[in-house]
Amino acid sequence: MSAAPPSRPLTPVTRVLRLCLHALLLGLLALASARAVAGSAPRAGWVTGLCVLLAAVYAAGVLAPAVHRSARAAGLWLAGVGAVWAALLAVSPEGVWIAFPLYFLELHLLRLRWALAAVAATASAAVAGFVAHTGSVNPGAFLGPLLGGAVAVATVLGYQALYRESERRRELIEELIATRAELAAAERGAGILAERERLAREIHDTLAQGLSSIQLLLRAAERTLPEDAPAADHIARAREAAQDNLAEARRFVRALTPPDLEHGSLAAALERLCSGAPGPRVRFSVSGTPRALPTPYEVALLRIAQSALGNVVRHAGAGRAEITLTFMDGSVTLDVVDDGRGFDPAGVAAAGGDGGFGLPAMRARAESLGGLFTVESDPGQGTAVAVTLPLPVEA
Repeated sequence: MSAAPPSRPLTPVTRVLRLCLHALLLGLLALASARAVAGSAPRAGWVTGLCVLLAAVYAAGVLAPAVHRSARAAGLWLAGVGAVWAALLAVSPEGVWIAFPLYFLELHLLRLRWALAAVAATASAAVAGFVAHTGSVNPGAFLGPLLGGAVAVATVLGYQALYRESERRRELIEELIATRAELAAAERGAGILAERERLAREIHDTLAQGLSSIQLLLRAAERTLPEDAPAADHIARAREAAQDNLAEARRFVRALTPPDLEHGSLAAALERLCSGAPGPRVRFSVSGTPRALPTPYEVALLRIAQSALGNVVRHAGAGRAEITLTFMDGSVTLDVVDDGRGFDPAGVAAAGGDGGFGLPAMRARAESLGGLFTVESDPGQGTAVAVTLPLPVEA
């Protein structure tokens, strides 16, 4: 016979049920002993002694830590309780009453198939004991123990089903709470990054560009003044102040750039992106003469590259991919090409959604800077994503 593993920590409901089971068993033992003594039964002393012994064995198992920790100890304790109960049943018909709490004890301690067999054996013993003491066979002798066993089995199985459902709901609620916390953290992080990018773009497009224009105007004014003009010295100091403030503004912009761009250029960030990409082999190359780009341009190109490469990893099933950053006199171009399964761009657009590719987001980033975004792909022919950004005169 195989006993069940130690039970889970008690909930308030199970603790109350267990106390009720203890009270039921001890109350029935006290009743059986009292009836034997009050009725002057021939074996009243044996009945009382066996009732006390059964109560002692039961209490010892309830209080013994080993019974709660060890399946083997629990099985041995149940066998001891059953043996004393069988002796009580042999000397007194009132022993039949103890069968009902024993059903619950067996269903609690034993695995289901062994518990059902134990309940059936206990009911059979109760029927046999009652028939042996009364010397008559009647429906009540069978119905009482059998119905009691059926009620116990149905009650325990129903409770276990409700407990499992409650556990599943609890785990689901905990998972939902954890997921909500993760989503909230991700949204906060995304909001922080978006705000940093927005501030960097605003500082660059307004303050930095304005200071750069002031420098140009002051330099033009210097060239138009005679060398001994009284205002030349003031204009030179104003140009130096504008230059210092422009450098400070650019430091603010660099401090607000995304983490991927904090420790190097756009090319270095793209190189790290390619080297750390899972799935297909990704190669990065630079064409033309690299030059410093405005922060909004670097942020947009890096985000588009991350999104396009993420699509390659998740959707394309490609074996190879290549990212190329091309610098030209008046523009910068980013190309992301893969040899994956491809898709129909027209079909994705007609579907009215991004189809899981994130193309509208990439297009919006490019167009917000006056750039051109194109996608070339056919089923089975791979995909090429290209974005071209025109550079301002003063970057």
